Amino acid sequence: MSGSKLSNPAAKNDLPDSPLAMTVHDMPSPATVVQADAQRTRMGRWKMIAMLLVCASPVIASYFTYYVIRPEGRRVYGELIQPQKDMPQVSAKNLQGEPVTLASLKGQWLLVTVASGACDERCQQNLYFQRQLREILGREKDRLDRVWLVNDEAPVDSGLLPALHMAHVLRLDAATVQSWISPAPGQQLQDHLYVVDPMGNFMMRFPANMDVPGASKAKRDLERLLKASSSWDQAGR
Repeated sequence: MSGSKLSNPAAKNDLPDSPLAMTVHDMPSPATVVQADAQRTRMGRWKMIAMLLVCASPVIASYFTYYVIRPEGRRVYGELIQPQKDMPQVSAKNLQGEPVTLASLKGQWLLVTVASGACDERCQQNLYFQRQLREILGREKDRLDRVWLVNDEAPVDSGLLPALHMAHVLRLDAATVQSWISPAPGQQLQDHLYVVDPMGNFMMRFPANMDVPGASKAKRDLERLLKASSSWDQAGR
């Protein structure tokens, strides 16, 4: 055909072979991998610490409000425990001998007394003040639970049981109690009433051998604690 050009297939076969172009990315060195893992681990730890601080911030804020940002002249009757002592992760026994985890007490403010099951006069007075302090809190009383930790195997007098209605009476060995709750220097465990916050921290003890004027001061402390924590603590667990 005139005026036209036919392509020559053979001409294509004469072209030189060209190598296949590939881009190979550099593999990271072992040192780089280890450094990246360490950085991720540090970031994870900081995130965990930040989360814990966020969870604990309401409690910290309430204590700060109660003990630092307060009107001049306000006197605190109870002694703040520093550092606070966490609730041990153990089980106690109720008066029927059934196991009860201490962690089940969390979620409420606790007013605690510690004494032998024989419950001498001091013990009975503390149980009385414990009950009265809760009742006179009025509508806030459901945010506070009474707890009697019996630190021996002595039987509890049945005559005390009516007054212990709605209270938690738990047997817990003396060593475990002392690892969590402690008296003031020179005093014994049964001499005080103790306060535990809803997170299980032993955070306050009232002066030994409470009397009626002392109970009135303790009531004011409890009211202030409940007011300071009202933004994050509600009645019930």
